[in-house]
Amino acid sequence: MLEKIITLENVSLVDFLGVENQNIKELATAFPESKIISRGNEIRIQGTAPQILQINDILNSLLSHYNRFGKVTHDNVVSFIKKEDEDSQAPTSSDEVLVYGTRGFKIQAKTKNQRRLVKSAVENDLVFAIGPAGTGKTYISVALAVKALKNKDVKKIIITRPAVEAGENLGFLPGDLQEKIDPYLRPIYDALGDMVPSEKLKYYRENGVIEIAPLAYMRGRTLNNAYVLLDEAQNTTPMQLKMFLTRMGPNSKVIITGDGSQIDLPKNQHSGLAEAIKVLRDIKGIGFVELDGSDVVRHKLVKDIIKAYDKHDK
Repeated sequence: MLEKIITLENVSLVDFLGVENQNIKELATAFPESKIISRGNEIRIQGTAPQILQINDILNSLLSHYNRFGKVTHDNVVSFIKKEDEDSQAPTSSDEVLVYGTRGFKIQAKTKNQRRLVKSAVENDLVFAIGPAGTGKTYISVALAVKALKNKDVKKIIITRPAVEAGENLGFLPGDLQEKIDPYLRPIYDALGDMVPSEKLKYYRENGVIEIAPLAYMRGRTLNNAYVLLDEAQNTTPMQLKMFLTRMGPNSKVIITGDGSQIDLPKNQHSGLAEAIKVLRDIKGIGFVELDGSDVVRHKLVKDIIKAYDKHDK
């Protein structure tokens, strides 16, 4: 029998473990063949390697949830156990190639939470993908949209993000409108450039098959037969995000990505993303996927940088 010890740092034990360690007892009940013992700020896991990995994944997910919301409830524990169980039994379709890049390389989910994002996007018409920079949430979302377009599941792709903080104050920048907004949409162009040949991308852009625009341009529209992505959603106001959500039309898929730790709104303005997560959490048909430092697919130092900042913020 193997053993793994997890040390909890900068965590309120009662808020994480539950009253009288009820959260850990619930986790132990789900894995009767393993032993999960909580003493002080240490959690000892004893069992086979596969079981320890599963329990460790659940605890890491619960820690990410705690770091975001400050508390872990009994329902959170049940939900993450259920997710882990579904993932372990799910077919490997989420590991399949989403699209082949313009240089011939395979674009596919590389981490567990990226695979959860793919799975959630298949099962739900609206998905929130939340996590720090570098976790691939935008890149995978763009790949899903390109795949849907290539498979003729949708007629167009619409990608939007709030420009220049949340107010979209573009007037002071030089150039015409396109030149003003291009710097804020550059990550989207880069992702599309990896997946769609340049001539084809130009054709799609000129004929409205792929539309990239600031969020303000979504007002008053109904987005039908489209794969719609809202990026950097943490910089939307509650009113802006509500406006965007009510644009959904028939046969549309929507993915909303954001990083709650990088809000650029004025101090007196609340994030629309944070509010939407609270308001919509219990609606059936809406998926929520949280990515974390373990999903970073950039330079290996980025993971360490994120961990260091998380520790500093705590």
